[in-house]
Amino acid sequence: MTKAPSRPLDVVFIEADSSGLAYQDLGKVFAAIETPTWSLLLAQSCRAKGYGVAILDQNAEKITDRAAVERINELKPRLAVFVVYGQNPNSGTTNMAGANRLCRTLKVAYPEIKTCFVGSHTSALPREVLALPWVDFVLLNEGVYALQNLLRTNLKDNLGAVLGIGRKVDGDEILNAPQSVVPQDRMDIDLPGYAWDLLPYDRKPLDLYRSHFWHAGFLHEKRTPFAAIYTSLGCRFACDFCMVNIVNRTDNAAEISSSDSRSMRFWSPDFITKEFEKLASLRVETVRIADEMFFLDRRHYEPLLHNILDRSLEFRMWSYARVDTVRQEALDLFLRAGIGWLALGIEAGNQTVRKEVSKGSFRDINIREVVGGIRERGFNVIANYIFGFPDDSIETMQETLDLALELCTEMANMYPCQALPGSPLHHTARQRGWKLPDSPEGFAFLSYETLPLPTKHLSAPQVLRFRDDAWQAYFSYEPYLRLVESKFGEQERRNVEEMAKIRLRRRILE
Repeated sequence: MTKAPSRPLDVVFIEADSSGLAYQDLGKVFAAIETPTWSLLLAQSCRAKGYGVAILDQNAEKITDRAAVERINELKPRLAVFVVYGQNPNSGTTNMAGANRLCRTLKVAYPEIKTCFVGSHTSALPREVLALPWVDFVLLNEGVYALQNLLRTNLKDNLGAVLGIGRKVDGDEILNAPQSVVPQDRMDIDLPGYAWDLLPYDRKPLDLYRSHFWHAGFLHEKRTPFAAIYTSLGCRFACDFCMVNIVNRTDNAAEISSSDSRSMRFWSPDFITKEFEKLASLRVETVRIADEMFFLDRRHYEPLLHNILDRSLEFRMWSYARVDTVRQEALDLFLRAGIGWLALGIEAGNQTVRKEVSKGSFRDINIREVVGGIRERGFNVIANYIFGFPDDSIETMQETLDLALELCTEMANMYPCQALPGSPLHHTARQRGWKLPDSPEGFAFLSYETLPLPTKHLSAPQVLRFRDDAWQAYFSYEPYLRLVESKFGEQERRNVEEMAKIRLRRRILE
């Protein structure tokens, strides 16, 4: 069920379902279904300005395109905004698959409904998205101010004066002058929290959402209700393979990448604590802190975590941490506040390969000591690895796999390297004529259509085959399975073994 709007509707925020394409059979049970953070943020910011808003989350409700289109028509919105983000860096592009499919169906059925796209892929390639025949408008960055500028109009007249949007004029794609993102000193005011009450549910709030399988200790029963939340936005670093900062852009130049827009903005600790209190009142216990760099600025995380402790809020949480910025002295505070998992971007086993793609921002550290120290404190670690960086060879990728097996962390993600739109690597790939996917699902790490980059030494199929074989090697590795059984239980080990039985099909390997 979805809560109906209490006034005439100005805008419905739409989360289309791309899970079948993105995750194949893993999406049926094992993939997370995350709360749509940017739909929640944009809805609350518009509602605070007096606009009537609603959220339609097809991904959570698993309704058909036809049912979703009829629901949108029944709501009679002035504007249908397709919010195409996602918690993984590639998801803003991957989720274009479902957004294009659903928006195209909507336009055929109800061409009078104005449509708008916002998200990381849109920020990276605004002209390409605007050129799609089913898209009327695009928002050129995170869209908070641009959307409000657009909603002040009748969506027809004087659109040339609306900052921060793209529009069509006589068949041409026109990008208006840019609009700023919400500045640090306006975060609590102009991004005033999350519209949790607008999310659909079955029997109780947030029960259509489920955490990552490992986050719940490999037990499906603990995965819901679930919420993901940002306490800050953006990242201060400029890794070649990452595009998270592209939504901060305030320059329409074609060559702009995420590295040109790096910044971090924070809600105040007291303000964001109120959001955690709302989740607690909704009986949510499993929470993802989605910040790219939560474990970075102690002026932000220390007062927030102390607030959680002082209010006796009890959550099962996880957050990201850079492997070279972990402060050992802060680990006890994280653990006491309920953060039991840390996700570490180890990326590559070879230090030279890692430095090349991170612009040298990784300090020389002993990864084994850092990971060991974290786990000795009682944390579970999810390690992220990427295969197929430009300098990778079979030998260096084997170093990465060997490191993963040696560390044998409680969970590991293994990705093929993609030149994600908005990343510096994407610009490099286009300039050099490297073959890129010709569909959104081609950028999905686990999809049938995925097409990773070749390296200086390997073809794309070689990279993908190594990645898929490495994943199977890890999750069938007896020391790893014994670790899962000893830390979590026999049933949990069987659940992992069931997951490992699901084999991904890959077009370029068939």
